[in-house]
Amino acid sequence: MNEELQGLLDRARKAQAIVEHWDQEKVDEMVLAAAWEAIKPENAQKCADLACKETKMGVYENKLTKHRNKALGALRDLQGVKTTGIVEEDKAKGIFKVIKPVGVIFAPIPCTNPTATPVVKGIYALKTRNAIIFAPHMIARRCSGLAIEFMRKGLEKVGAPVDLIQVMEKPFIEDIQAMMAAADLVISTGGTQSVKAAYSSGKPAYGVGAGNSVAIVDDTANIQEAAEKIVASKTFDNATSCSAENSAVIHESKWDGMIEAFKKIGGYLCTGEEKAKLKAALWPDGEHINQKVVARPAKKIAEIAGIQVPDTTTFIMVIGELPVESDKFADEKLSPVITLWKYSSFSEAIEFVKKIHAVKGEGHCCAIHTTSREHILELAEQVHVSRMMVNQPQCLANSGAFTNGMPFTMSLGCGTWGNNISSDNITWRHMVNYTWVSEPIPENKPDEEKIFKSYWDKHGK
Repeated sequence: MNEELQGLLDRARKAQAIVEHWDQEKVDEMVLAAAWEAIKPENAQKCADLACKETKMGVYENKLTKHRNKALGALRDLQGVKTTGIVEEDKAKGIFKVIKPVGVIFAPIPCTNPTATPVVKGIYALKTRNAIIFAPHMIARRCSGLAIEFMRKGLEKVGAPVDLIQVMEKPFIEDIQAMMAAADLVISTGGTQSVKAAYSSGKPAYGVGAGNSVAIVDDTANIQEAAEKIVASKTFDNATSCSAENSAVIHESKWDGMIEAFKKIGGYLCTGEEKAKLKAALWPDGEHINQKVVARPAKKIAEIAGIQVPDTTTFIMVIGELPVESDKFADEKLSPVITLWKYSSFSEAIEFVKKIHAVKGEGHCCAIHTTSREHILELAEQVHVSRMMVNQPQCLANSGAFTNGMPFTMSLGCGTWGNNISSDNITWRHMVNYTWVSEPIPENKPDEEKIFKSYWDKHGK
């Protein structure tokens, strides 16, 4: 490890040691100080503006909303939460648990969410008395650095060590790998390569799987409501979110109505010839997404593809073709482009979700627009996803919303389906250790007769 990186790590460890035994009041004060400095309107506006200008991705108003609301949601989830001292006790078992920080966390930041990610992760790291070092994406170093600098100013105002939050100024790949190996915990939000590097670093790591969200519109759905929610998610910040709908699986009875509803709120449906042009624009080499279309406006993408669309177009639609695995549009698109698939029976809809996720995105998410409790339960039972939204826009709901109970986060675990260790929304709960303290209790030996009775009654001893 070079001198510059070692300096980052040494300062982080020194800062973390100072706060390791702080009481809850002091911890909560520094959390609020850092958070407020990062999200107060004038600073949030600067972050959102710079993020758009530097990355050329997304929509200013949406980035501003995301930057502030994700942080506010994290703070809401943390209200009254105890992260110091004894946090759990079971007197009957003679057990109590003392919560501890993990030490120094290392966290790469994606270019798609370059300011909200460090703010939310920073809030959680401070709440758990950890230090955190961020590695911004190369094309988002200035905006990520600005958000982090605001948080450091907040820490300074209340006398907390500013080096609890730091940023790598030159996030070269080899340096990122070195920091992953040196930190106590890695939380990687970003591309597949970043996650693989985290898992191979030799240190505990939380990674995220690829997104490729699918929304089912069943035969009981309200067409207008379903269309509005899907479009709200698909177009938010030009689909920078891994939860933005990439496919809509629509019942045949709702097919025509949904397409018309989509068209009325900014959708443009490609012809077969236009779909071929769009495919060439999205995946020029036939495999990898074109960075020039990622999180860009629909009009810009159409221009790149050589397609004429109305000025009112905010997203582009294509019709999916069978077999699913042979249609490249079943893949994640990272842009305001959505693929529509028609089904007749609900079992067929479930198969569509499975086949689309077999292309990419298993373990991540899906949604259903319905009034059928039976369909909700069947879908939840059958599909390999870590989160499933009911009658909600996925990118505005999966990672926490003020209208649902999902924990606020900027990292979505995908379980073993997505090669992740956790299927949770990654939050402060994943940034702590516990010391279990056990005291003796009266003997509580199990009764074999009670344990095996039901089995013995049926099969004998």
